[in-house]
Amino acid sequence: MSEAAAHDHHDAQSTGLMRWLTTTNHKDIGTLYLLFSLTMFFIGGSMAMVIRLELFQPGLQFVDPQFYNSMTTMHALIMIFGAVMPAWTGFANWMIPIMIGAPDMALPRLNNWSFWILPFAFLMLLSTLFMPGGAPAGGWTMYPPLVLQTGDAFPYLIFAIHFLGASSIAGAINVIATVFNMRAPGMTLMKLPLFVWTWIITAFLLIASIPVLAGAVTMLLTDKYFGTAFFSAAGGGDPVMFQHIFWFFGHPEVYILILPAFGIVSAIIPTFARKPLFGYSSMVYATGAIAFLSFIVWAHHMFTVGMPLAGELFFMYTTVLIAVPTGVKIFNWVATMWRGSMTFETPMLFALAFVVLFTIGGFSGLMLGVTPVDFQYHDTYFVVAHFHYVLVTGAVFALMAGTYFWLPKWTGHMYNETLGKWHFWLSTISVNVLFFPQHFLGLSGMPRRIPDYAVQFSDFNMVSSIGGFIYGASQILFVVVVVKCIRGGKKATDQVWEGAQGLEWTLPSPPPLHSFTEAPDPSSITGGNR
Repeated sequence: MSEAAAHDHHDAQSTGLMRWLTTTNHKDIGTLYLLFSLTMFFIGGSMAMVIRLELFQPGLQFVDPQFYNSMTTMHALIMIFGAVMPAWTGFANWMIPIMIGAPDMALPRLNNWSFWILPFAFLMLLSTLFMPGGAPAGGWTMYPPLVLQTGDAFPYLIFAIHFLGASSIAGAINVIATVFNMRAPGMTLMKLPLFVWTWIITAFLLIASIPVLAGAVTMLLTDKYFGTAFFSAAGGGDPVMFQHIFWFFGHPEVYILILPAFGIVSAIIPTFARKPLFGYSSMVYATGAIAFLSFIVWAHHMFTVGMPLAGELFFMYTTVLIAVPTGVKIFNWVATMWRGSMTFETPMLFALAFVVLFTIGGFSGLMLGVTPVDFQYHDTYFVVAHFHYVLVTGAVFALMAGTYFWLPKWTGHMYNETLGKWHFWLSTISVNVLFFPQHFLGLSGMPRRIPDYAVQFSDFNMVSSIGGFIYGASQILFVVVVVKCIRGGKKATDQVWEGAQGLEWTLPSPPPLHSFTEAPDPSSITGGNR
């Protein structure tokens, strides 16, 4: 084959399937992550629809209790490890090299590998739905001895989690290597955009916590198949030890899911307020403080297991303390908007909804952090309401905000603003109809993960389910917006968001000093890429 023919052959290959299988380009891999995560969002969401359908009325209507519990388990695992985490990794792949002036990620082939592990891991996990004995039904927390009753599906669950962890650790190593070694000359750490900062801290959390989960699930595996008794009281083990090990991973994990959201909101709010971010360095330190504290609050998930009083007090105080740096962030976002020239395009609407609704989730978390009160709320729908406010109106809304914000950069086209706003309002109204009543259900004693319930909970459950169906359906609109944008539309200019030149995609930091008594100097905002 001549050299020219070989070159043509290579080009033909690189445009087809092989391009996507073998790509080491950070933008391609970012796109793969985002498309994969969107697919998982709908698979996990369809499981949530099954849950809400069963709970629409009391009594057993559609599925048997075993399958119902499989749905709650799989829904959580897919949404956490399949939808939210890969989506953040997709954002990191796309934006971090651009934000720090690097040509690509530091470890491009590792990058390709860490993505392609994911589809196989989820095929293993989803295949358990078709196995004798059914999918795992022990909750996403996989507590023994319940999870050990899982049949043939058990090793598939454990190995899938190992693969997901390997993918996350590889991605985290890549982010750290990239940011520390490939920043543009003169870009010190305290000049990094906040999205990059939140991702560095997230990467360290991943590297510190995922191996703990790997250890816990390996011990489960040896308990079931190799005769060990780590978590079996009959053999001298302790099932509560599993909870300690699991939540030592699990609490940093919830910050892994939310910290990149803080970074995105910290990019969007200054853009649409036409003002530099208020308190850049305090935002960096607050993020670091949250990450550090996330490792010493884990047992607030376990107040009811019979801890000593000193342990309960310790975990209560550290849990309440973590509200302080989170409050600093919310204050800074509000201060950024104060006297800004705000406009309300779709990314800003999602970012504002994030600030308000994430704060609701934060306050209910503060309630759950108070030990004697938690004894009443524990394992009720109040907890379900709390973490869905943090993860749906928190993480998922920030993902939506970031997608609308950067779609013009990714595709070269503007999305349809009218459809975007429809998507926002339908999502925001329905998500509150879905999750707000669950606070009342929990406060009146409805337990979670139960397919049937007493009749006094009927009305709120029906309202919640209707909200859930509308929320699920309105996400189809999101896909329509994204597909229309990819296929064409108004060309995006180099200054996508009007009047925010130099602020549109990354905000160089730290910003100039400013005072709240005067309107910001327009030249500091519209003067090109400062």
